Amino acid sequence: KMISISSNLNLMIKATEKASKSVIRDFGEVEKLQVSKKGPYDFVTKTDKNVERILIEELSKSKKNYSFITEETGIINKKDKENFWIIDPIDGTTNFLHGIPHFAICIAQMSNKEIISGLIFDPIKDEMFFGEKNQGAYLNNHRLRVSKKNSLENCLFSSNHEGVKFSNLNMRYSGCAALDLAYVASGRLDGFFHNQINLWDVAAGVLLVKEAGGIVNNINEFQINNIDIRASSTTINYQFLNILKNF
Repeated sequence: KMISISSNLNLMIKATEKASKSVIRDFGEVEKLQVSKKGPYDFVTKTDKNVERILIEELSKSKKNYSFITEETGIINKKDKENFWIIDPIDGTTNFLHGIPHFAICIAQMSNKEIISGLIFDPIKDEMFFGEKNQGAYLNNHRLRVSKKNSLENCLFSSNHEGVKFSNLNMRYSGCAALDLAYVASGRLDGFFHNQINLWDVAAGVLLVKEAGGIVNNINEFQINNIDIRASSTTINYQFLNILKNF
C-alpha cells in the first residue's frame, strides 16, 4: 500500500532529490581530481556548500519562516524559532573525497526541540531512509525494523576510530554516521555509538532508529556539537550500554 507522508516530509524528499543530482555529478568528477595538483579537497567543500544552498532554497520555498541548523553555516534564525530544518549536506565527506560511494544527504525537522521527521539519502546506492514521529521508518517503500539478535557475538556494531579501538565487539568504521544509524534502523547493524558528535550528523538517524523500534539515548540533553550517542535494538540495549559504560 502507499505510505502516506506529511507535506513537510514530501518537501524534504523533493529537495533532497534535486540536490542529489549535483552530488552524483560531482562524485563522478572526484576520480579525475585525484591526480590533479589542486586536489579534490576544495572541490568537495564546493559540493557541500552547493548542496546546502539548494536544500535551503528548496525548503524555504514553501516554509519561508522556518529556521535552519546546518553544518556549513550554523544557525540561521528566521521568524519561526520553534521549527528548524537540520541539514548535513554531505555526511561522509572523506569517503566522497576518496571516491568511496558511502555518504549521505541528511535533513531532519525539529519542532519545539523535538525531532519529528528525518531523511537520510544515499544517492549512489539510491537508498532513501525516512521516517516521521509515530509513523514508522522506511527504506524506499519498505517498513524498517531494528535487528532481533540477542547475543552480542552475533551482532555487528559501528562507531568512529575511538569507538573501534575501545571495544572488542564486532566493529565497523564506515565514515558516515548518518548511514550507520540508518543501518541500525534497518537491522543491518545492531548498534552505533560515538562521542562528541554533531546534531546534524545524527538528528535524522535518531528518529529512524526510534521509529524502527530501537532505543537511542535522549540527545536533547546535549549541546548541538557535543552529543554522546548510543543507539541499538531493544533486545541488546542493556548489554550494549553495559559494555560502553566507560567509553
